[in-house]
Amino acid sequence: MKQIVWHHMLILCVSGVVLFTNLGGARLWDRDEPRNAGCAVEMLARGDWVVPYFNGQLRDAKPVLLYWFIMSAYWFFGVNEFAARFWSAAFGIGTVLLTYHMGRRLLGPHVALWGTVILASSLVFDVVARAATPDSGLIFFTTSALAVFVYMAFPQGKRDGAVTPESNLNRLFHDNHGATMLIYGLMGVAVLAKGPVGFVLPTAVVGMYLLIVRLPTARRVGNESLRTDSRFAGSIEIFKQIGRPFSPLHFLRTCWSMRPLTAITVALAVALPWYLWVGLRTDGIWLERFLLEENVGRAFAPMEGHGGSVLFYPLSILAGFFPWSVFIVATLLAACLHIRRGDSRKAGYLFLMCWVGVYVGLFTLARTKLPNYVAPAYPALALLTGSFLHDWIKGAQPAWILRPRLSFGLVGLVGVLISVVAYYAAGLYLPGDEWLGAVGLILTAGAAVCWYLARSDKRLAAAICFTTTAVVFSTILFSCTCARVSGHQKFDSLLSVIQRQSAQPHMIAYGCLEPSWVFYSGRPIREFRGPPEDAVACLMGHGDTFLITTERHFQKKLAPLLPVGYVPLAEAQYFLKKYRLVVIGGRSTKPFTPVLENKSPTPTQLAASARKGHY
Repeated sequence: MKQIVWHHMLILCVSGVVLFTNLGGARLWDRDEPRNAGCAVEMLARGDWVVPYFNGQLRDAKPVLLYWFIMSAYWFFGVNEFAARFWSAAFGIGTVLLTYHMGRRLLGPHVALWGTVILASSLVFDVVARAATPDSGLIFFTTSALAVFVYMAFPQGKRDGAVTPESNLNRLFHDNHGATMLIYGLMGVAVLAKGPVGFVLPTAVVGMYLLIVRLPTARRVGNESLRTDSRFAGSIEIFKQIGRPFSPLHFLRTCWSMRPLTAITVALAVALPWYLWVGLRTDGIWLERFLLEENVGRAFAPMEGHGGSVLFYPLSILAGFFPWSVFIVATLLAACLHIRRGDSRKAGYLFLMCWVGVYVGLFTLARTKLPNYVAPAYPALALLTGSFLHDWIKGAQPAWILRPRLSFGLVGLVGVLISVVAYYAAGLYLPGDEWLGAVGLILTAGAAVCWYLARSDKRLAAAICFTTTAVVFSTILFSCTCARVSGHQKFDSLLSVIQRQSAQPHMIAYGCLEPSWVFYSGRPIREFRGPPEDAVACLMGHGDTFLITTERHFQKKLAPLLPVGYVPLAEAQYFLKKYRLVVIGGRSTKPFTPVLENKSPTPTQLAASARKGHY
């Protein structure tokens, strides 16, 4: 009991520091964050908890669960960046705790502790847990469903960390009615978070594991197997073994043992009411766009330029699971050795490998690819890495699996590369903040100490040092560096100029529009991308209309069409781009002095203006 309390305190401390430190310090990042946060503002302003809108248009990219949570946070904390991200960070901590309890059941308490710290300090997991996006909620609810399955299928063994699968897997779901309902109910909530993937992917993980462990023992037929060519016979046998779990009869029996009718009924009971309600409210338009375009469309065609080869996810995991990805090859090899040896933890390793394999495999088949798509598999990767690290500390890993000094040296080299690239990038896009490149030196310094400790065979000290380095690097990167980078967003200066000119401005954009402009202005912004004459006609149609565009678009397309009096009022650097933005306004009787450092209204004030009918 004392061990569990101590572990929970450490987990909450580490994950809380990484995920909540200066959570609201950075402005919302384009493009998904302001869309989600702004959608919640508009729904709250209209008092509508069913149909999502953003910028005055139907938002069909994501289901409603995230908006509900953000709206509740707005109610407690006001409309601001911290509130928009609060539930993502809270779900992140919840996922870390679930990972710990799964790890205790599968691989033992010490492996579980290492795994949770690894998860809390991996880059992509921290990104999704500190962003106002639905990914953190999806990861939490799918991990919750898989955690219930782990507790149902893996009764605690007699020895520390030893687990054994359920002896009668054929009736596993039939004999645990309450747990079965809970598993599929949590998947139904995941469907509300991000759509059908919240049900299909975790079900596939459980199904893949059961397909393997329920296989009957293969029978040998003496020496009657192909006598002509032993290599050919061996290759055929390998393919047969790979295909055995998917033999039609075995596949159907396994699927039926998972109670598919119950699964569909429970998941639909949770998710279907809202889907039907929003379908009725939008005459089916939301359902058509979300299910056909956002789900089926992404599976069969790359959308928004997000394509990639079969190497996309292995490479994205190397970046997204950094710095722990330096151990990823050794981790997977060690897991395969555990499974092949058939030790007491074989079933746990097999389940975690199925978890990773299903997400990477199925999303590799999809044509649209994004690094965060496989983030729900990061808890499994973290536990596998924690197991590898724990065994390495104890000296239980074969020497050929890992060259620790090489791995630590690689992390140090990556730290140097990060520093060099960040320094030059800051010189181009973040003038005055070139010092941000020094963040990479945290990795270099930590790796140097780890290299020395590993060379002295102080393995536990090296592991603790590496973990500390990862936590410190993640915390400073997201709480300090990102906030500093965010400070270079200059749209506020343009917004201040517009608000000085008109109390009720009508804002339009030509050739460029960022969702953050809509969120921070607190009013819809209409975008024109066709003939410039349309934008000019709209600009001249109302005295309080202001047009935002790029300097190049203004000079080449708009200036020749504008009459006398329609002039640029102000300009500012386009965030992380090499060109500038300009604001064009009509005649105004108000004296104008551009003060570019004036602050725009707070998001709370924007929400109040939204309630007055600006949206």
